[in-house]
Amino acid sequence: MSKLFLSALVVINIALVLSNLPAQAASRSPSGSCSAEVYRQFDFWIGDWDTFDSDAPNKPSIARNHVDAILDGCVLREDYDQFDGLHGQSFTTYDASRKVWHQSWVTNRGGLLVMEGTQQGRRIVLSGIDTRKHVLMRVSWEAQGHGVREIARQSSDNSAQWQPVFDIVFRPHRS
Repeated sequence: MSKLFLSALVVINIALVLSNLPAQAASRSPSGSCSAEVYRQFDFWIGDWDTFDSDAPNKPSIARNHVDAILDGCVLREDYDQFDGLHGQSFTTYDASRKVWHQSWVTNRGGLLVMEGTQQGRRIVLSGIDTRKHVLMRVSWEAQGHGVREIARQSSDNSAQWQPVFDIVFRPHRS
């Protein structure tokens, strides 16, 4: 795929998400249009987390991450605050019409990553193009005990080879 096509695809996805946000916010029905069990697949990620590098789990936390359900449980909102100054937020929702999870991630450093995917076994696996690096990203989340493990890999050769980007573990925040 050409870089221009991929960039256009990202812009279209963002426009679709943004155009639906006011409608979602306005339609807050108590019964909830997102009450089907499939919408709960990613609920294991909801929480107030301390974030650790999985290669050094006994070292101090590298970030604080808060994930909550908003818009009547239809959207997961992540607020990630890394201690080196990186601040990011994501919005994740299940698109029932296409049977895919969709996430838009943005940062205070101009980062944008739009990913989609499905539940695969016990994991949620999303993929998308990192427009700044021009690489394919694949990120997975899996509940582990009382925490969550998130692993990111990237490919610059159309999925032939994957290189690790990060491997982190979220543990419940301790005051």
